[in-house]
Amino acid sequence: MIGARLALVALGLAILPGSCIAAPPTPAVKPGTKIGKPVSVERLIPAPTAPLAIGQFKLDRAPEQGGLARGMVPVGTKRLVVDGQDVRLAPDGAFVIGFGRDYKDSVTLAGFGASFGNGAAITEKLSVKKRAWIVENLSTLRHHSQPDAVFAARRPAELAQINAARRVQPQAEGWRQRFVWPVKGRISGFFGSQRIYAGEPGAPHNGVDVSGGTGTPVAAPADGVVTLAAAAPFTLEGNLLMIDHGMGLNSAFLHLSRIDVKAGDRIRQGQIIGAIGMTGRATGPHLHWGMKWQDERLDPQALAGPMR
Repeated sequence: MIGARLALVALGLAILPGSCIAAPPTPAVKPGTKIGKPVSVERLIPAPTAPLAIGQFKLDRAPEQGGLARGMVPVGTKRLVVDGQDVRLAPDGAFVIGFGRDYKDSVTLAGFGASFGNGAAITEKLSVKKRAWIVENLSTLRHHSQPDAVFAARRPAELAQINAARRVQPQAEGWRQRFVWPVKGRISGFFGSQRIYAGEPGAPHNGVDVSGGTGTPVAAPADGVVTLAAAAPFTLEGNLLMIDHGMGLNSAFLHLSRIDVKAGDRIRQGQIIGAIGMTGRATGPHLHWGMKWQDERLDPQALAGPMR
C-alpha cells in the first residue's frame, strides 16, 4: 500500500473506465454520510468569463476551484504573497495563481513594495467559487490497490525523477498563452471526478482523459521546456512527458506510445511532442493530461476551454 500512496502523491491518478490508474482508498465513510450526487457533464466545464479587475490585483477571471487566474500587481509591488506563500512575479508585474479541486472558500493576496511605506501592504481577499464534481457511489464494488513487488522496487526511482522535474524552474512564457487541446477526441475522464467503492472513497481524478487511437499525434498545449521525457515506461504513467510552462505551471502527459522530444528542449505551442498510447497502467489507448501550478492540481479543461 505504501507504493500506491507514493504514486498518489506524485501524480494523483484515479482509475476511470477505459482510462487511467487505480489509486489507493482513503478511510471508510461512515454509514449515512452524504457523499454527493453525480452532476451533468455540462456543469463540469467552467463558463467563459470576461476579463476582470478585482480590487488592485487585476485578475483575468474570478478564482474558481480547479482553475487558473492570470493577474497584474499594482505598480511598485516587489513581492506577492498568496495565502502566506510567495508567488513569482514577471518583470512586468504579471503573475498566475491556481486553485486546486478542494481549495478553500477564499484566497488572500498581499503585495509588498518600498513605496507602500514601512511594512505596509496592499491586501485583497477574494472568494473562490466552488464547483460540482462527478461522484459515483458503487455500493457493491470494493476498491483494491495492492502494489506488487516489482512496483514497490521500481517506484521510488520513478518518483525521484518526477519530483526532480517539478523542481526545475526554466524561463518559459507559455503561462501567458491561451492553452489549446493537445489532442481532440472523446473525453473519457473528467478532472475532479471520484468513485466511492463500498463506502471507501477513491482518489479524485486529477487530470483529463482524451480517448484516441494509438499513434495519434499529441501537440504541446502551450510553449514550455521539457523537464522529463521518460527513457523507459514508468509502472503507472507509462511513457511520461512533462513540460514546464513557466511561473510554476506545468503539464504532464501519460501513457504515450512514443515521445518525440527530450529533456531540455524548448517547445512551441502546437509542436508535436509524442503520440497517444496505453503504456503503463491503462485499460485503453488515451491521453491523460494533468496540470499543476506549484502544489495545486488544475483542471486542464478549464484552461483549454470547450473542445471544438
